[in-house]
Amino acid sequence: MESNLTPSSGQDSTTNSQSTRSKIDPAWEHVFEERYANGRKALICLYCKKITKGGGIHRMKQHLAGVKGDIGPCKSVPPDVKFRMENSLQEFVNSKKAAQEAYECRNPYGPNVSQFERDGAEGEEEVQQMQSPMAANSGKRKKSTVDKYFAPRNTQGAQPSMRSVLAGKESIWRADMAVGRFFYDACIPTNAVNSFYFKPMLDAISAIGPGYKGPNYHQLRVNLLKDAKKEVQLLVDSYRAIWAKVGCTIMGDGWTDNRQRTLINFLVYCPEGISFVKSVDASDIVKDATNLFQLFDEVIEWVGPLNVVHMVTDNAANYVAAGRLISHKHKHINWSPCAAHCLNLIFKDIGKMDHVAELVRRASKVTIFVYNHVALLSWLRKREGWTEILRPGATRFATTFIALKSLHDHKHDLQALVTSKFFVDSRYSKDYKSQVAVSIILDNRFWNDCLIVVNLMSPLMRLLRIVDCDERPSMGYVYEGMYRVRLGIKKLFNYNKRLYKPYTDIIKQRWDQQLKKSIHSAAYWLNPCFQYDQENFCNKPNVIGGVMDVIDQKVLKGKLETMNEMKLFRDRLGSFGRKLAYSSREVLQPGKILLSFINEWWRLHGYSAPHLQKLAILILSQTASSSGCERNWSVFELDDDQPAELDVEELENLLYEEGSIPINEVEGSSSHIDNEDGGDVAIERLDVENFGFPNAHVQSPYSNFQNE
Repeated sequence: MESNLTPSSGQDSTTNSQSTRSKIDPAWEHVFEERYANGRKALICLYCKKITKGGGIHRMKQHLAGVKGDIGPCKSVPPDVKFRMENSLQEFVNSKKAAQEAYECRNPYGPNVSQFERDGAEGEEEVQQMQSPMAANSGKRKKSTVDKYFAPRNTQGAQPSMRSVLAGKESIWRADMAVGRFFYDACIPTNAVNSFYFKPMLDAISAIGPGYKGPNYHQLRVNLLKDAKKEVQLLVDSYRAIWAKVGCTIMGDGWTDNRQRTLINFLVYCPEGISFVKSVDASDIVKDATNLFQLFDEVIEWVGPLNVVHMVTDNAANYVAAGRLISHKHKHINWSPCAAHCLNLIFKDIGKMDHVAELVRRASKVTIFVYNHVALLSWLRKREGWTEILRPGATRFATTFIALKSLHDHKHDLQALVTSKFFVDSRYSKDYKSQVAVSIILDNRFWNDCLIVVNLMSPLMRLLRIVDCDERPSMGYVYEGMYRVRLGIKKLFNYNKRLYKPYTDIIKQRWDQQLKKSIHSAAYWLNPCFQYDQENFCNKPNVIGGVMDVIDQKVLKGKLETMNEMKLFRDRLGSFGRKLAYSSREVLQPGKILLSFINEWWRLHGYSAPHLQKLAILILSQTASSSGCERNWSVFELDDDQPAELDVEELENLLYEEGSIPINEVEGSSSHIDNEDGGDVAIERLDVENFGFPNAHVQSPYSNFQNE
């Protein structure tokens, strides 16, 4: 077949042909290269005159070696030439394999970023981080303004990079195993992967590529910790504008660590986040009211006295006295004890009641019986839907009642165990302690009492979840929550006073003597969710009295205007009279929407009452508990086998970094509150009349109360 590519001329062909001496591959000695007028090339075998117009010298080498596949073998090639071509091909395969092995050794986790994205700096731009001092004055080109319109790779739902798309399953497995081995070797809790900073860390490392050594022990402990503190300081400085706008709450709490040091943490709360201020080692000072007052006063002066609305501490006597001294010096600052701590003390008081303590003791026997026998526990774990039974904590009294709820949820599994052939035929059924536990498990009165206690404490448990939440302001829900707690207990006992009064008396005593303050009453009155619920709204004199006290303390100018605007809010006049203002207050119920929406409600609908609007936002933006202080104590719990103990300054830096996190960066944090109403407690099929009496003939502990 005649080719359509003909040489232009013999002279041109000679001119355009390349000399074989300029070629390195040995196959060029047996091949002639021909160039045509249109620029295309053709290779011609010198032995069989076969013309090849594609594939290059490697294909001609296969032709000479007699390798079938891409081209037919040469039938006229001398044996020695064929042997040399076969060896050359084998050397090429071996060198390619060696190069691949060397590459995998240098890059154990797959290709580098630049091989797919052709720009190593691109990955770096995707990582959001604080600019280091060394890079501040460097001559790197700035990012394009187009970059800000694209989400970083670590953003949820962002488009993946080519590197991650083209990575094979084996490369991904090797990378995952490298992370896993680090976690397992360092005994890092696996929930650390839920940290807000975990994915940015991985992106920063992958942007650099293989060979990154990571920070050493000294850098993590000193240099990087100081840089992180500076970064957080910038965040705290940005909070100052929020403090001036909506106010803030000073939180303080003391604790003794495992090295017998007395430490006091000071934090500042605002709706945008909690800021750690400082930690004081108070081991060498007397923790009386005067010294505590001086410590809190220093923090208030640092924050700015006019920015502080509220101060919340432990309700120990020395903190209570220090709170009085603060309120005396700064008239506009309200002090209140930690609501979560007060509720925890209510759990403690109720748990000390004879019949409740006896119920807890019997429940503990059942739990010990199950977990002391591995064979029985193994049998239970094989049942469908089995979960572990929760056990009470040492210091959190609410966990006692959570454990009762968990035990009641396993009622049918436990009864199935003790009535099974496996248990009856085993040696465990003959043991005396086992027989005691079996009698408890088969006692319907025990399970009835467990369910009553669970329903009895559920309103308190829901309120505890609200006030113990750092993410959302809780001040506007404390007063109503305590009211619903007592109402729920009364409903549980069918409004039988001799039955519910022992519990409501405990709650009322803690509420009246410790927790109830004028700022709680004012927050309740200013919450439109409760103010416009005329059927259930509490119009007691102490509520309006608390509002007047707060106005007198916090409104420096325009007190009369503020009082006149109260009528507009109460009677739904002006901007409060809009239908949208009334309907939107329903979503302020706990659990239906973010609790911080209550501030937005006042911003949107309170423009007819600017003085009252400012006061309402100020009050409703505060927290009612100091739980944020307790969440930082784990930083001080260092292992005793540390090579060198951190001093107080380094611990303070750690706390500053950990305790000053923006609320919107807390991964997995709860942004909704349980939507169950505190007063709606199911009482069907519960024998509340005989609650507390394992036997019906035992006299009621409430017999001294007259039923009204």
